[in-house]
Amino acid sequence: MKENRFQILNEILNQEVCFKMICGAGNEDAPYVKRLAFVYTLAGAKILDISANVDVVKKAKEGIDLAYEISKDLNIEIGHRPFIMVSIGMPGDHHVRKSYIEPNKCVKCNLCAPVCPTNAISKTFTENLQKYIDLGSDFNNEDSSKEIVIKDLCIGCGKCSNICPKDDIISYRHNARALRELLPQCMEHGAETFELHAAVGEDDITLEEWKLINEINPSNYNSMCLDRLNLGNLNLERRISEAQKISQDRLIIQADGYPMSGGENDYNTTLQAVSCADVINKKFNMRVNKKEKKIGPGKAAIKSQKAYRPYNSRNSVQILLSGGTNALSKKLAELSGVRCNGIAIGTYARDIIEDIVNEENFLNDLSKIKKALKIAKDLVDVNIKK
Repeated sequence: MKENRFQILNEILNQEVCFKMICGAGNEDAPYVKRLAFVYTLAGAKILDISANVDVVKKAKEGIDLAYEISKDLNIEIGHRPFIMVSIGMPGDHHVRKSYIEPNKCVKCNLCAPVCPTNAISKTFTENLQKYIDLGSDFNNEDSSKEIVIKDLCIGCGKCSNICPKDDIISYRHNARALRELLPQCMEHGAETFELHAAVGEDDITLEEWKLINEINPSNYNSMCLDRLNLGNLNLERRISEAQKISQDRLIIQADGYPMSGGENDYNTTLQAVSCADVINKKFNMRVNKKEKKIGPGKAAIKSQKAYRPYNSRNSVQILLSGGTNALSKKLAELSGVRCNGIAIGTYARDIIEDIVNEENFLNDLSKIKKALKIAKDLVDVNIKK
């Protein structure tokens, strides 16, 4: 009997054990994604979030398959196969943009390369700046062979432009996709669910994209990643309500506190992720119980108390924390009384194992695999409900 993958994911969410490993919506380094998928499948991740790129989907699937092959040697029972989630984004959303450095305007300050978390900018590019000028690098004519930034490695985090001393040197392109053709191809090669990064103000266009995603994948969950930076609380709530009308009970909201900011392992870094989830919970997942107590003749006191609705209640929303998430995210949520169905971690989850998984011959070295696995598993375990 074929397993019901929607029901499996629904149970994982309701049990609050959903750890999502974010490989990066803009990360098109397929071999690296394979290694991340391999390690975090062994560590217990339930969802692997990857770029909308067929080659990346294939490599993620290879990483999962390899994890199952080696799991017996490590005495690990993986259980249900992780879900491959493909991320796409609206123009203007930071997750799917690509950085472009204008060589004719670069002042050779060498500040951008050291802050790039994925080494998409060579630390010696200023020594060869004239080469890029001579090649005719041009923002309006995209050609990766002529450009400073390695497109497949860039995740659009904005750290380079934030540190650049001039505001006209670094700009961004939207990584446009022909979704109607691309997403079915991703599903053919192993993707089971999609995420739309929609932290932009344009409601109509966003909801049209959302409708398309749900037409392509009508039988499983789809996720919408939202933050409050552009929307604010009221528009955030309104967009979720509109998304619900399309997805109904198949909606996950990724509460993106401060996008791509999880480099530090402290409470402040993950605070906004918990806060964003709290706003959503109070609108969709909580009810107010009012009790009247008589305190004297003709007098009564009304006591209000918020309580969480059961999972899968009418109009309730499944929530994953993201945006600054780290090893303390679940703990802070519990301390704050903020319910969530799981934790999605990108920057921090990649950073803590990056040096190990990028070592030569990593996938064939059991000692290196065990070292990376212990670190990853500790992160997964601390962020799921016991």
